[in-house]
Amino acid sequence: MTTNRNILITGCSSGIGHCVAHGLKARGHRVIASCRKPEDVQRLSDEGLECIRLDLDDSASIQEAVREALDRCDGRIDALFNNGAFGLAGAVEDLSRDALRAQFETNVLGWLELTNLLLPVMRAQGHGRIIQNSSVLGFVALPYRGAYVASKFAIEGLSDTLRLELAGSGVDVSLIEPGPIESRFRENAERAFRRWIRREGSAHARAYDAMEARLKKKGHATRFTLPPEAVLDKVIHALESPRPRPRYYVTFPTYLFGTLKRVLSTRMTDRLLLRVSGGGAR
Repeated sequence: MTTNRNILITGCSSGIGHCVAHGLKARGHRVIASCRKPEDVQRLSDEGLECIRLDLDDSASIQEAVREALDRCDGRIDALFNNGAFGLAGAVEDLSRDALRAQFETNVLGWLELTNLLLPVMRAQGHGRIIQNSSVLGFVALPYRGAYVASKFAIEGLSDTLRLELAGSGVDVSLIEPGPIESRFRENAERAFRRWIRREGSAHARAYDAMEARLKKKGHATRFTLPPEAVLDKVIHALESPRPRPRYYVTFPTYLFGTLKRVLSTRMTDRLLLRVSGGGAR
């Protein structure tokens, strides 16, 4: 691969995507940042980033964004960082088909379509990096996060399979698995909860009070929360290393649960996760 790479990043309006876009640009890489809202595209352009519009829920938008990115980069995209996503809070039994579909459209199906459009380019080049921003909730579950957990479990499974299928192609697949990171994640999750979950008559109505208080809480989600630069460090390695890792843990909870999941029984793990989550309050 060339020293300075062309990389397309989704979900750059704030948080991890915004940090990674600026961080990689500062290292000399050609960053094509993308956002869903036109006003965010303009704002990031004013910040000095090359920014295009890309809505992961819209196939036409994804296809147009790929064409524009390839045009800007003379047909060469060295890496894709799939990052754009949101969390839908709520009990599994309160999820409608439409609610789960909305979660998967953004977090899974949009990523899959974008990846599949760029893979032929990477195969023809003989090199490429697919970097997936998963989560600690890609391998452990917490109550009232079922839709998001399902989407991240799906990304983990697709990424592991894709890595096997791309063996020998020169295209590497890496999963980034952060725990709590400073971002607008809770703010966006609260908005999604209000749109998709009906709490009236729900068996979980009382638990939702604690859950909503958590989503509205100012400041860090937990004392283990790290700034988005912690993810940037892992993306840099996944992009630049001659041998990128299949998985990158970020934050103490990810390391902890990654270890405990290997040594504890399922029942013991369940008891621990229920305690840690505080019934949705944490």
